[in-house]
Amino acid sequence: MKQVAEMLGLGLLAALVAAGVVLLWHHFRPSSAEGDDDNEENKEEVAEYMSMMIALLYAMLLGLALVTVWDVRESAETHASKEAGALHQITVLADGFPEDQRRRINTAAQEYATEVVRTEWPRMNDRQNLGEPGWDLVRQIRAASAAPPDATPAQQVTALEMLAQLSILDESRRGREHEGQETLSPVLWAGMVLGAVLSVCILFFFGIGRSPSQLVMAMGMVALTVFLLFLINELSRPFGDVAGVGPQPFTRYFPTAAVPAPGPGP
Repeated sequence: MKQVAEMLGLGLLAALVAAGVVLLWHHFRPSSAEGDDDNEENKEEVAEYMSMMIALLYAMLLGLALVTVWDVRESAETHASKEAGALHQITVLADGFPEDQRRRINTAAQEYATEVVRTEWPRMNDRQNLGEPGWDLVRQIRAASAAPPDATPAQQVTALEMLAQLSILDESRRGREHEGQETLSPVLWAGMVLGAVLSVCILFFFGIGRSPSQLVMAMGMVALTVFLLFLINELSRPFGDVAGVGPQPFTRYFPTAAVPAPGPGP
């Protein structure tokens, strides 16, 4: 909030300086009576130019915000897909281990997928920390994936491949956890909101809305601005319900992870 207050204060100071310069200019260079018509025409041209510049700058600001949130969402989707793929590959590689070890790996992997889908995804939607349960399960998978003491050469190779997949899972999980905490800069939000208010105020400044066509255009502009702000807000939550990444990469490989746990009996 401190940065937002500083940016707003700086913007207000710049606006006051600009207004002071304009007032001083007109004070020392008063317009002549003969050129009133020309001055009015010039004022309209200047106002149109300023409105176009404001619209251009605001469009650039919205574009920057859209690119930022979309990049975060794409990165979140990539990390979730890699994490789920690595977890599935671990269960495939576990077939090369003895039965007891294979069962322990598959059980830990299933518990991990269930933890991610049922617990971590709602927490990421609310921008909460994931906590340690998921990392504890990663450590369980890592411990269960070690090569047995009497491992055959094939099992030793399998253990090395397991280690590579665990590295991918660990790195992707860290990326997913980081992106779950990502937020759009408050300074950028302040600029978008102020730009939206300023853009709407320009409509009234030019007296738009006097004809049905102008009214429809004004309504369309306001509706589009609100829609873009809503879209940016939803995309800024990479694991949100509306436009965020869902847990489908995990449920595709581990369908039972999405099945709610049975409630207590009567």
